[in-house]
Amino acid sequence: MPLGSPVLLAPLAGITDLPFRHLVAGFGAGLVVSEMIASQEMVQGKWAVREKAELGLGAAGTSVQLAGRDPYWMAEAARMVAANGAAVIDINMGCPAKKVVGGYSGSALMRDPDHALRLIEAVAGAVDVPVTLKTRLGWDDDSLNAADIARRAEGAGVAMIVIHGRTRCQFYKGRADWAAIRRVKDAVKVPVVANGDIVDAESARTALRLSGADGVMVGRGAQGRPWQLARIAAELAGRPVPAPPEGAALADLVARHYEAMLDFYGTDLGLRVARKHLGWYLDGVRVDAALRREILTLGAPSDVLRALPGALSAPAGARQAA
Repeated sequence: MPLGSPVLLAPLAGITDLPFRHLVAGFGAGLVVSEMIASQEMVQGKWAVREKAELGLGAAGTSVQLAGRDPYWMAEAARMVAANGAAVIDINMGCPAKKVVGGYSGSALMRDPDHALRLIEAVAGAVDVPVTLKTRLGWDDDSLNAADIARRAEGAGVAMIVIHGRTRCQFYKGRADWAAIRRVKDAVKVPVVANGDIVDAESARTALRLSGADGVMVGRGAQGRPWQLARIAAELAGRPVPAPPEGAALADLVARHYEAMLDFYGTDLGLRVARKHLGWYLDGVRVDAALRREILTLGAPSDVLRALPGALSAPAGARQAA
């Protein structure tokens, strides 16, 4: 499966929504992946209008990630999103959240490789667009079966495999084991992408060296830094690395992102969703804690937009609460 860049945006629930993915894609990314979509709920129409729009169907370089445990519903969901313009479909077998694995979805599927294969075969057989798979190394240290699952998934028609270098039982603790991903790379011929703790060009380069992977997937490293994937890709390729936006340019970018979130979610929900993104942007320029708190507790969008230029454009030492 060809990629425009070896640096991809990971799906993060509650973070990599449509406004954020559009922003990251605008800087440049090999692929951006939607937040996890529950397959059965989607097919049965238990979605709001906004949730359907969230998929970004038809957008170039976008993958729609599906989750579920029933091959029938996964295949039906795949048909639905492919018919509506999805360019790539990703199967979630990596989410460690208790509410997901409690429903025998996400990384819980790694405990039953035969059932996981039936699900993969159902999705791959239902559509003509590329199908990818995202997993962890295994359920726990006693069942590191990612390489075996990857080999079987390749045989079922999966076009790319993303491996988070932790087990499910690790959640996000400790460090991702990039070297362990090499076993998956050695087991298949399709592209393999390393994921977990990759935040900059140095960590990306190390992950690629240890894993032998064809690309990297960045998640938390892009929070408050939607330009980071483009910078990593440029450095890996030996191209001039674009400078991150600063001052007035940064304030304008954050304002546009903020307004896009309000437009997408509506004002009430948008204010709540935007708060975490604003916090990450403000942390990135080391805004004074009092000013940060003041901006994040403002109730009117117009007040937030008036406060952003001063907070993001001023020299670090001058970023104080009024």
